[in-house]
Amino acid sequence: MNGLKTALLLGLLSGLLIVGGRLVAGENGMLIALFIAIGMNFFSYFFSDKIALASSGAVRVNDTQNPEVFWRLAKIVKPLCDRMGLPMPKLWVIPEQAPNAFATGRNPAHASVAVTAGLLGLMEDREIEGVIAHELGHVKNRDILTSSIAATIASAITWAAQMAFFFGGRRDDDEGGNPIAALAMMLLAPIAAGLIQMAISRTREFSADAASAQYTGNPDELVSALRKLEAYSKRIPMDVSPSMSHMYIIQPLSGKSLARLFSTHPPTEERIARLLSLRRS
Repeated sequence: MNGLKTALLLGLLSGLLIVGGRLVAGENGMLIALFIAIGMNFFSYFFSDKIALASSGAVRVNDTQNPEVFWRLAKIVKPLCDRMGLPMPKLWVIPEQAPNAFATGRNPAHASVAVTAGLLGLMEDREIEGVIAHELGHVKNRDILTSSIAATIASAITWAAQMAFFFGGRRDDDEGGNPIAALAMMLLAPIAAGLIQMAISRTREFSADAASAQYTGNPDELVSALRKLEAYSKRIPMDVSPSMSHMYIIQPLSGKSLARLFSTHPPTEERIARLLSLRRS
């Protein structure tokens, strides 16, 4: 069901590009915007892991560097990877006291999983298993690819609108179209694209939660972890770039709340409710 919803949202985003892009910038303008967006997001797709890990200050752990942490994580990660049919990812620790985690990498062969020092200190191994299974769910579902496609289309819509503003709303095939409709599209299309992109992100979070429940065999692990993550995220703010916050298992907070429509994550209580329904089924 989550996969179908993602496909429908991507279809809606693509439709907005085709209709809105042509309306505000014409066919040639829309194609130029699309090529610009592809170029920008192609770079992001291949290098987003390095950017995310560097910006978070993550430190690589292995059996020679931080072996105690490595073996604690490896004994959790390796069985999960075997069950999910994934290669072992690179493991990283972020020197932050707020509990959180994210996965990155353009495909399973280039995946990395990063957890904060706070998560290791505050959570039991079973809760860490629930969190890591969620992150591996993103890897298995190739959510980095899905996010990159959504970002490319949304960026193209934004570029088309910006081009229309720059050229005074003139289209390459302008034949006296409705200027009010074009102006409204210039203003509203980027906002609509952003909302759809965020809705796709929220849907992928539900899918990763379901993967955690499936491959751990116990949704209560992630339920317990999410409750701790929600509580501590309010007590210990994390300084995370807004462009990176969507990657974390729970959206890092800095003392300011966001409206639900503008959030990259579903409400934690809704995630917990869905997980509990899986336990009863």
